[in-house]
Amino acid sequence: MGEHQFIGLATIIVLGILAQWVAWRLHLPSILLLLVLGVIAGPSTGVLRPDELFGDLLFPLISVSVAIILFEGGLSLKFSELRGGGAVVTKLVTVGILVTWILSAVLARLVGGLEWELAILLGAVLVVSGPTVIIPLLRQVRPAGNIGSIVKWEGIVNDPVGAILAVLVFEVILAGGIGEGFGMAVAGVLKALLFGSGVGLLGAIVMILLLRRYLIPDFLQSSVSVMIVVMAYVAADALQSESGLLAVTVMGIALANQKYVSIKHIVEFKENLRVILISSLFIILAARLPVEEFTTAGISGWILVILLIVLVRPIAVFISTYKSSLPLKEKLFLSWMAPRGIVAAAVMSVFALRLVEEGHAGGAALVPLTFQVIIGTVAVYGLTSPWLARRLKVAKPNPQGILFVGAHRWARDLAEILQAEGFMTALVDTNWQNITHARTSGMRAYYGNVMSENLLFDMQLDGIGRLLAVTPNDDINSLAAVHFVDIFGSSEVYQLPPRTNGKNGKKDANPKHLRGRYLFDDAADFHELSDRVQMGWVFKKHTITEEFGLEEIKAMYGEEALPLIVISEGGSLRVFTTVGTPSVKPGQTLISLVHPNEEATS
Repeated sequence: MGEHQFIGLATIIVLGILAQWVAWRLHLPSILLLLVLGVIAGPSTGVLRPDELFGDLLFPLISVSVAIILFEGGLSLKFSELRGGGAVVTKLVTVGILVTWILSAVLARLVGGLEWELAILLGAVLVVSGPTVIIPLLRQVRPAGNIGSIVKWEGIVNDPVGAILAVLVFEVILAGGIGEGFGMAVAGVLKALLFGSGVGLLGAIVMILLLRRYLIPDFLQSSVSVMIVVMAYVAADALQSESGLLAVTVMGIALANQKYVSIKHIVEFKENLRVILISSLFIILAARLPVEEFTTAGISGWILVILLIVLVRPIAVFISTYKSSLPLKEKLFLSWMAPRGIVAAAVMSVFALRLVEEGHAGGAALVPLTFQVIIGTVAVYGLTSPWLARRLKVAKPNPQGILFVGAHRWARDLAEILQAEGFMTALVDTNWQNITHARTSGMRAYYGNVMSENLLFDMQLDGIGRLLAVTPNDDINSLAAVHFVDIFGSSEVYQLPPRTNGKNGKKDANPKHLRGRYLFDDAADFHELSDRVQMGWVFKKHTITEEFGLEEIKAMYGEEALPLIVISEGGSLRVFTTVGTPSVKPGQTLISLVHPNEEATS
């Protein structure tokens, strides 16, 4: 491999991960930055030339990568999430797809100026959205209730459906028209559903049997799962073109909803792999887009994008949700959430190349139009959906509330103070008496094991952004922290430090990846805090001023006064940890555990 190939591969990886990191720092949709950097690296500067770099392997690599991404998306789909929203999802991926397809095709003909057959093909491709854009947007918006699950299910399921639909339209075009290709298209749909679903379920069964009989060592589980995913994709695709995407999605959904084996390690691996694949694919596809070809779409392409956003999507949603129990504000939010992603880009890139080879000169215009739709929808939805969610009151994108694992006396006292300050709080405990006391005090409390999936579904976490595991059991605290990392992120799961081992004076600490961040102070384990509360220590809140700060509080209550949480003037909440002391500034509110001695109370 020459120097050019090394530079090309390095450029893809560096730009892809850099775009993800910058997007996270700036709270922007990562796909926007990926597309911009891809265009700069490709057509603008010529540093990256994917066709020369990968040759004939380019589109097979793209196809396999998309298959893995859709499998990972399927792993995030739980049937339990659809309680109350299953009917809406079903209509969105059937009636909604049909409405979107028809209206998009008509607009592509009338506004985009495409021939009818190409307009119908573009309409079929534009029904897809997918996990590459939906999941990052949902993580940013954090919608409450069922609406988040509905958006996620629709976005992931309609990808293989849209891809199959587009392939069948494409085959009809190559066959010479609707008269010659209609029968073939109907047969293709039936075969795609049969082979895609069958192969996907078979792949899931094979994976479950291998795991249940312990035929795969832990360190190979993720690798073997990738192998089976690729095998399922290739097998289904060989039986019916593009049914492979349906197969891997079905396989992911089946594994996510089975109760026989744990797939946590597989899910974690796929999430990390997805970031790399999405980053690389968007850089590669954007780098293939010639600037002069992109600009040929002109103003008509952007008009098409606007009409898709303000006309087609709302019509599809309101028809699909007609007579449903979905509130109007959730329908409006759903109408503003239809970004297009990697599947649309990948599928159309392949189709356009084949159409040009078959003598359809107009096929060259499909790629720039598709990318305009991707850029336009991601930009509009990505930049405005968080604002709209707040205005409609269907989400809190930066929740500051706390979920307490443990509802004993001092956990309830601390939660009550935070609730009085306007923060959402919730408590979980297996002690019914603790839950009763919490509910009597007007707090949201749940009885059950925090590790239970059913309990996780029942809990209302809107407004909750972090976890504090404060039970007397150090192992339960660690398990709870690890369990909620996927929901809150590793920076927002906390637990009490473990109790000192009496034999050697050391703490029995778990590795960092198997626990949360340690709370407050090294000495502040459960028993130490409980003893202090038993001796009369109380939680106090103080407003910090220029003259009265942390040092004055310690002078008033003693050096053992324990700062716990600081609240900024803007309403953000930061927790003290054993390795991090938040800055305490005038205007902020500090909550501490103190002993109200005579000097303090006089």
